[in-house]
Formats: sequence, structure tokens, C-alpha cells
Amino acid sequence: MFRKMRRFKQQISDEECIRILKEEPRGVLSVIGDDGYPYGLPLDHWYEETDGKLYFHCAKEGHKLDAIAKCDKVSYCVYDSGYRREGEWALNINSVVIFGRMKLVEDAEKTRDICTKLCRKFTDDDAFLQNELTNALPRVQCLELTIEHMTGKLVNES
Repeated sequence: MFRKMRRFKQQISDEECIRILKEEPRGVLSVIGDDGYPYGLPLDHWYEETDGKLYFHCAKEGHKLDAIAKCDKVSYCVYDSGYRREGEWALNINSVVIFGRMKLVEDAEKTRDICTKLCRKFTDDDAFLQNELTNALPRVQCLELTIEHMTGKLVNES
């Protein structure tokens, strides 16, 4: 059903993919948008080890949610900041591409938990977290991405 990676010698392990998902703060979500046009947008994410799913937060309405309502199949791409080998100009970047199904999180406690974990990914400031949970949480819609296929690779820019 899903294509195998063409440049398989550059493929990284699932464990490395998960490390990238856990460490990197954001990626690009792609959906099938209006009139069949692709719609890609940067999003923060949380990888939950207990269920192997990715979680996101957004507003309760908009282009992204309209697209997901029409077709729950999405793609999500995350890449790291890369590194250069000593004496080389080329950047080496690890990337992860995920295909899966997106759904709305309807449970209020799960939404609170996801938002807390997402916030903690960026800051340990308890006052900021409590302010966000008090003021922004009622306006938040969380999303759950069930991974159906995941590949990662190391790309050298040269």
C-alpha cells in the first residue's frame, strides 16, 4: 500500500524516527485542502510513547479542520536541525515522514493532558502553563494522528 523508500541506504531506524519525533518541536502537516489542493502548515506536536500516536492542538474551526472532516488521511513531516561533518559544507539532515489518519480528540481530560504535555515540551514555567489552561483551553481543539506508515532518512545536501 505504501511505497518503499527509493534510497533505502539512507533509511534510519524506527527508533531514530521516534527520537526525532520526541525531540523536535514541530513539523509540517499536509492535508487535502479546498478544491483538491494540498494544504501544508507548520504545527507543534507531541509524540505519546504509550500509544505511539502524535497529538496536536489548534483552533476549533478553520481550513485544516474542514479538510480533515472531508478526508482524514494526512501526511506529517518532521526534520532535525542537522549537522555538518568537520571540514564539510554540506548539511546532514534527518527527516521523518508519516502517513496516517487524523481525528478530533473529544474527551476534555485528554485534551487538557495533551495541551499540558505540549506546553511542557516548550517551557517549565508553571504560571504560563496554568494561564494557558485557564484562558486558552476552552478554545482549543486537539487532534490525534494514528500512524499507518513511517519512514525516516538521513539526507546529505551535497
